[in-house]
Amino acid sequence: MRALLIHTCGVEGSVAVADGVVLAAAVLPPRTFSEGVLPAVREVLGAAGWTVADLEVVGVVNGPGSFTGVRTGLSVGKGICEAQGIPLVGVSRLALLAGSEGLVHALLDAGRGEFYYGRFRDGGSEGERLVKKEELEALLAEGGTVMACEEKVLEELMGWGVEAIPEPSAGDALGLVLAGLENEGEGVLGDANYLRRTDGEIFAKPMVGRVAP
Repeated sequence: MRALLIHTCGVEGSVAVADGVVLAAAVLPPRTFSEGVLPAVREVLGAAGWTVADLEVVGVVNGPGSFTGVRTGLSVGKGICEAQGIPLVGVSRLALLAGSEGLVHALLDAGRGEFYYGRFRDGGSEGERLVKKEELEALLAEGGTVMACEEKVLEELMGWGVEAIPEPSAGDALGLVLAGLENEGEGVLGDANYLRRTDGEIFAKPMVGRVAP
């Protein structure tokens, strides 16, 4: 199945095209996602000899991570899918980090002394949420592998037995995209997986004394 894969949730982003295997990929340097993702999509499509009309599915890593990055990837993915009438599959960044074997605890930096935490068993999700450091000891007590790809997390949890791996790329999401498409069918939709409210939602002042139209 001809797939376009987009990952703009981390410090560095990437896009790829695949048909069973990854055929072409491009890296997006930090802080260039908004202006760089569409040229990168054109680049990898051209490298594979495709146009957007050849695509059968778009997979987007939909968070958690940078709010702007999540929105950028999903906006591009949804735009292509709506124009071409093809499905969009969202893939959790934590699931991508966890892999598919055994009990895995995946961790990402959420800022403010918090972590994005996902628990996975043999590739299946047992839940994702926002946690504080003091909650982690109990969550990790059952054992299993603890995975992280960010230097800040590795430094904060030094001595906790965290396994360091590189940030997964867009191409690494191919298996999860195909599995998601198979499990959910052609109507699958990728929504943002923020795991926390935006600052606008957190600090918004309630509207008092106004009647909704």
